[in-house]
Amino acid sequence: MLSDHPVIPVLAVTDLDRARSFYETTLGLPDPTPGPDGVLYRTPSGGFLVYPSSYAGTNKATALSFQVPQDAFDDEIAALRSRGVELQTFDVPEGTWTDGVLSSGSGRSAWFADPDGNILNVETGAL
Repeated sequence: MLSDHPVIPVLAVTDLDRARSFYETTLGLPDPTPGPDGVLYRTPSGGFLVYPSSYAGTNKATALSFQVPQDAFDDEIAALRSRGVELQTFDVPEGTWTDGVLSSGSGRSAWFADPDGNILNVETGAL
């Protein structure tokens, strides 16, 4: 069964070197594993693959969501902003936007894009 095996998100990019700079320097993801098809970034509970493709940035939905504890959220957002990441806002059915951060129920979320337009998210309360 597929449910018996790990699953990882896969993000398409147009320029692998530019993407590596963003993920490693801007987002601070250490120790990527280069492979023949791209670069694998590991996190404590999984990871994701970044690979070159002409279809990069065509997904208009959230591609990755980084789950952070409530008490670490503000520091993570401040660190992203200090490295030049611009937060995005959009129409939502519920919640309140404050300085690029959505508060809804007990959770908080922020969205931003990588250089190819892949939409990434930092949030609390989902898992």
